[in-house]
Formats: sequence, C-alpha cells, structure tokens
Amino acid sequence: MLEIIGINHVGIRVFDLDVSRKFYQQLGFEFIIGPVGPEPVAIMEHPCGVNINFILNADGDNMSNVLMDVPEKYPGYTHVALTVTDINKALESVQKSAIQITEGPITLPDGGIMFFIRDPDNNVIEFHQNPEKPGKKRNE
Repeated sequence: MLEIIGINHVGIRVFDLDVSRKFYQQLGFEFIIGPVGPEPVAIMEHPCGVNINFILNADGDNMSNVLMDVPEKYPGYTHVALTVTDINKALESVQKSAIQITEGPITLPDGGIMFFIRDPDNNVIEFHQNPEKPGKKRNE
C-alpha cells in the first residue's frame, strides 16, 4: 500500500482568475503565485494548509457544471468538502460575504452537519462539521 499522508492540493478549472481569486479570498484563502506553467495554473492556500490550484483554461464563461447540473451522471469529482470546527460560524461568515447557500444546513444521523455553496464557476464546495465524539467537545 502507498503511504499517503494527506491531500496536496485540489485542482479547480476556472474561467477568470481575478473573479475566482476574490471569491476564495472571502473564504480565507491567500494568493501564492500564478499564472505559471503551460496550463497555466495559479495557486491559493488557506492558513490551515488547504491548497487550491486554479487551472486557467476553462473554455468559456459557462454557468453549468457538467458533473452536477445535467441529468446524465458523468464520473468525476463532484465537490470538495472542507472541515470546519463551527458550522454556525462558517454559515455566518459565508452569509456575511453574500455567498448563496445552495443546499443545507443538513444534519446527518451521526450528528455531522454540512452545507454547500458554489464558486463563480459553479464548482461545489461543502463545509462539513464532524459529529461530536463521545467524551469530547466538538471543537477539541
């Protein structure tokens, strides 16, 4: 088995770097570099270590997401789920930034809570608070 210790980054194809950069800055991401390379790519990172690579070659300003918004169900990554310690604070922060909640909050049978938003290119982002473990407070 490969020794995998984490996810290095998430690649997201976008149409306009400036628009995407402003959106992700509202979520706390900081611009690192870009565009660089043959694709080209720009990189942003959240202080928690989550890294996003924007692939800057989307064909057009298309507002549909082929993996989520068409009746046919194509294989592929449908969303990224970001773990938060306080779902209510995350919800409040997103609402303060005037970002539309597209689904949720949803409470799972195990106590986990999640809600979803879309970025300017209609990529889906989930905010997920893990369930409280017995004997521990949720933020521990």
